[in-house]
Amino acid sequence: MNFQQFLAPLLGIVLVAAAWRAYGWAGLGLAASGLVLWVLLNINRTMQVLKRATDRPLGYVDSAVMLNAKLKPRANLLHVIAMTRALGQPLTPEKEEPEIFRWTDPGGSSVTCEFKAGKLVKWQLDRPEVADEGRGEDAP
Repeated sequence: MNFQQFLAPLLGIVLVAAAWRAYGWAGLGLAASGLVLWVLLNINRTMQVLKRATDRPLGYVDSAVMLNAKLKPRANLLHVIAMTRALGQPLTPEKEEPEIFRWTDPGGSSVTCEFKAGKLVKWQLDRPEVADEGRGEDAP
């Protein structure tokens, strides 16, 4: 069971109740204003990330190697989209867990990320084979 989805509303209710008990209407107004500000800041961040992602092709990243180096376990999908500035190419059907997305760079390298409950579980860097260009051992 995912307790994080219940934790934020529960903390909000406790904060509002404590503010009401300690300061009355003034405390209630201040706590409610703070909660509304927090929600609006999160919505604004989400909208900015998605607005930047609309300008790029689906599943595109400037450098898959750099993305691979920056990824950390438990990063959420929105954070990964903010790093790549593009939506990932979905590899699984919609609403199916785990969600798998791929980002590819112009050189053909790609990073495949697996998300469970919106959190990054694992990722893999795939690099294309570099063909030998006919250079011998004595070539510079």
